[in-house]
Amino acid sequence: MRIIGMDIHRVFAEAVALEDGETKRLGRIGMTREHLEDFARTLLPSDHVVVEATGNATAVVEILAPRVARVAVANPLQVHLIAKAKIKTDAIDARVLAQLYAAGFLPEVWIPDAATLARRRQVTRRTQLVRQRTRLKSVVQSILHANLIPPCPFADLFGGKGRNWLRAQYLPDDEREAIERHVEEYDRQSDALKGVERDIARAALSDPNVTRLMTIPGIDMVVAVGLMAAIGKIERFDNPDKLVAYIGLNPSVHQSSDGPAHHGRITKRGRANARHLLVEAAWQTVRSPGPLRAFYERVRSKRGNHIAAVAVARKLAVIIWHLLTKGEDYSWVRPSLHAKKLRDLELRAGHPPRRGQKGAGYDYNITQRRREERNRAQQAEGAYRRMTDGWRQRGPRSKPTDATNEERR
Repeated sequence: MRIIGMDIHRVFAEAVALEDGETKRLGRIGMTREHLEDFARTLLPSDHVVVEATGNATAVVEILAPRVARVAVANPLQVHLIAKAKIKTDAIDARVLAQLYAAGFLPEVWIPDAATLARRRQVTRRTQLVRQRTRLKSVVQSILHANLIPPCPFADLFGGKGRNWLRAQYLPDDEREAIERHVEEYDRQSDALKGVERDIARAALSDPNVTRLMTIPGIDMVVAVGLMAAIGKIERFDNPDKLVAYIGLNPSVHQSSDGPAHHGRITKRGRANARHLLVEAAWQTVRSPGPLRAFYERVRSKRGNHIAAVAVARKLAVIIWHLLTKGEDYSWVRPSLHAKKLRDLELRAGHPPRRGQKGAGYDYNITQRRREERNRAQQAEGAYRRMTDGWRQRGPRSKPTDATNEERR
């Protein structure tokens, strides 16, 4: 078996072949589809190719995978031999990748399927559009601040009332023209955002996992789709702790010899976008009654708001693993709220509105129905509080001595 190690850059890739313990430099390959296809034709069906995870690694895998036996993608954060090498060249990096793979010590990353990749791209596009719209709002606010314009009395500066108020303010001609250009760009970005969300919603309607995650209060279409894009196949996580570690919500641990383990801040390794989505969902979840709010308040009383919100985000990751693995909905789902979420998802997908008709989401408009569902969630919250009231915080367990063991006998 021959192992091909590739150190990928933006313009080229350095390739090295490892066979029978000897390495041979294959030269540089241009990072274009034509050059990679020409290089793939020179490979053998029994070859194994190793590349490092980069922004264009997915396209490289797509081109090389049909020509070779296997393509492995290395985790760059865990390849310490390359990152800490004193003598570092592209050829050495490619050789180290091949040697680690041959020895069985290469930390690999999961290669998503085509559907997961498409979902990740859509989620990334939506995030970029949201950030661009936020930047445009900040630029307009800075112009108003520089010209001593008081804050807008309306909630949305770019809404109808906000725009009418903006037109009535005194501004120099060049500043007013700049604001008009920013508002036009904001409208263009808003139209693009609606188109991206429409495509995301259409794909989400046919995915039962997305609608299942939306049974959790605080998780809407954006969070559910973003989490499924990051998770991919739940089967690759054997237990909830692995999913928590993949998102980077597990605490760091330092322990040596027989000393006690010291737990620190969360590792923040893995999918950063999924971690941000879970923390945002946690802040919304604790606003609704339920066991998660009682858990948040219990942690908040000891560690503060922000640590409590991160703890709820970790708890959400564990719940999500169980829901996806068992194929069940959230136990304390509020049916009318979930129906409203699904109806909003249909409207985002472009379904026609049914004005004057009572659909599945109509129950959310009934005050009595909403009150009954909140009372049920409050009962679950109270049950959690009663269960945890008797808990006492304990320190680390001391190692039993010989005298203690003798007394036990």
